[in-house]
Amino acid sequence: MPTPPIIIIKKKSAHGGHHGGAWKVAYADFVTAMMALFIVLWLMSSSSKQTQVAISGYFKDPSGKAKEVGSTMTGTGQNLPLTKKEDMAKLKAQLEQSIQKMNDLDKLNKNIEITITSEGLRIELLESAKGTFFESGSATLNKSGQEIVALLAAELGKVPNHISVEGHTDATPFSGKNIYSNWELSSDRANAARRLMQQAGFRTDQVSQVRGFADQRLRNAKDPFDPSNRRISIIVQYLNNNADGAGSAAEDTRGSVEGKPSAAGATAKPESAGEKDVK
Repeated sequence: MPTPPIIIIKKKSAHGGHHGGAWKVAYADFVTAMMALFIVLWLMSSSSKQTQVAISGYFKDPSGKAKEVGSTMTGTGQNLPLTKKEDMAKLKAQLEQSIQKMNDLDKLNKNIEITITSEGLRIELLESAKGTFFESGSATLNKSGQEIVALLAAELGKVPNHISVEGHTDATPFSGKNIYSNWELSSDRANAARRLMQQAGFRTDQVSQVRGFADQRLRNAKDPFDPSNRRISIIVQYLNNNADGAGSAAEDTRGSVEGKPSAAGATAKPESAGEKDVK
């Protein structure tokens, strides 16, 4: 009699519901995405323009490396205003890095001073006894002066902040023409720097003030004849008042000069040349 076939019965476990629990994960992702969307919409509608641009830039480039713009808020691809001391510190570091690449750095290193002040980032080009950036007794920039001024213009032209340019002399009386004094020399040197910077990278409306102070604001008050008192100061101004005590863009917190900031490229002079009233 033939052996009956062996029958094997396989039992399959039943599903724990349609598609199992995968739908729960998808739903959680959807809820998270919607929550993030509503938060972004709320921020975009209630925050400042700067925050809006920063958020927009983040979603365009979350890594923050696509378009880093100088010392502005990196990663947003925008030239955001330099409004805080932290922003100015970034710009200061970038300028110092660019200056380090200059060929004549050894000769110029002690004659370039960059500091963060209550009015903005102050860049000072200090003269030496033999002249560093200008021909002696002249408003003509020499080769080193042209190089550093053009470099600064290329870097500072990337930021939206306004710029003030100041000229200073020491207390030595000008020995040239009788009608030409340290007032004219300081103003003319500031204007010479302004002209070159506008040619080398500044926007047409970026310069808000050009001021000459002669020897009224000495860098080394203990030695009025110190050559370092002869200098050009370039100030990157804050755009608003949220910079920990910073004044307005056109305000000089160390004193004021009569006359309002003029249009781009114009010299903000009180009275006439040689008759500036420093208060």
